[in-house]
Amino acid sequence: MHAPIDVTRLAAVDHARAARVLSEVRSATLAGRRVRIAPRQVIGESWGRMLREGLDPEHAVGVPLLGRDELERRRQASPLRHVLPVLRENLLSVADVAHHILVVADADGLVLWREGNPSVLRSADRLGFAIGADWGEKVAGTNGIGTPAVIRRPVQVFASEHFSRRLSSWTCSGAPITDPRDNRLIGVVDVSGPLESMHPATLPWVNSVAKLAEAGLRERHRAALERLRSVAAPMLARVGGRALAVDAYGWTAAVTGMPHLDRLALPGSPAPGPVWLPSLGPCSLEPLPGGWLVRVTDRPEPRGTARIVLDLGQPRRWTVTVAGEAGTWTHELTPRHAELLYLLARHPEGRSAAALAEDLFGDPARTVTVRAEMSRVRRYLGGFLEHRPYRFCEQSEVQVLLPDDPCDLLPHSTAPALAGTRAGD
Repeated sequence: MHAPIDVTRLAAVDHARAARVLSEVRSATLAGRRVRIAPRQVIGESWGRMLREGLDPEHAVGVPLLGRDELERRRQASPLRHVLPVLRENLLSVADVAHHILVVADADGLVLWREGNPSVLRSADRLGFAIGADWGEKVAGTNGIGTPAVIRRPVQVFASEHFSRRLSSWTCSGAPITDPRDNRLIGVVDVSGPLESMHPATLPWVNSVAKLAEAGLRERHRAALERLRSVAAPMLARVGGRALAVDAYGWTAAVTGMPHLDRLALPGSPAPGPVWLPSLGPCSLEPLPGGWLVRVTDRPEPRGTARIVLDLGQPRRWTVTVAGEAGTWTHELTPRHAELLYLLARHPEGRSAAALAEDLFGDPARTVTVRAEMSRVRRYLGGFLEHRPYRFCEQSEVQVLLPDDPCDLLPHSTAPALAGTRAGD
């Protein structure tokens, strides 16, 4: 097998030849034959996921699922509606001239908004690329919406890099958009069109606009914290002892009687009343407009064995659940924290910052990044993690729930240690 094809460079010179080469690569790979040229790694891994799912490459296209009411409900519930003006302003006019369309989908791959060149829109309709259609990878195969949602990175899918043969005349460039409040994937922005209009700069352009959209969401979040601070400040001034006001995602608006915390790990479904929080111990929660008033009750912290369950079995939602004398709570993990906790679970004897940097980046010198991330992990796992080296504490029983197929373990991850695990090393 030769090295992967440089699709971007070849298509920029001769898109017709690039499409022919990719068609040969796709046919041979999906048929299980030896290939003269390998697909790009991101494409080959996606094809592997589709084959394991049993997806039919002859019929894998988006299926309209959403009725008008459900479509409107999803639109209103999506934070992406707040950044549509940014996406349109920076993508739509150029996409229209370049014979592309702008598509915005939610985290499930369902198309919520679609605009652009009328003739390209009609072509998209014939491909099933319509508003309300499901373009998640498990339904539509490798594509510029479903694949970025799985791997959490920008992806350009050119011609026969699509798993579905029906999409071999199409090119898609998609970038994920995450919610800055909890790093949760909220959707994908995609620019798509006929393969003849493919340009190497399309993907970095789309990704830059996705980052602009995330910046807009961060600004909205800062404004919401300011509103909460104005409501909570008079109340905190009258509170004795330690207390803080946080939003629904645990971000701190104001504190009294204690050092400032950027973010507090709240229970998955917080409710008024007593609660045990990993970083503060026993507390009480009182609702505020847009958040919670958290009072620290200063009772002794419970001790004893804790059971920690690291659930990595779901495709895009990874959690850690702690069950102990203080009760049970669950925290949803970011992609990076899922990687780190998996590596610590694999090495109960502990891992130094340099070893984790080698595991994650293939570079033991990147210890500053590792220490910063581990500091964030300790904000919600608190005393359940030790350091020097980093490890789960001796009083914890750790269980890891994995996908049925090792190849589906944290598919977003490019960490060398994870790549080896997926490959069966």
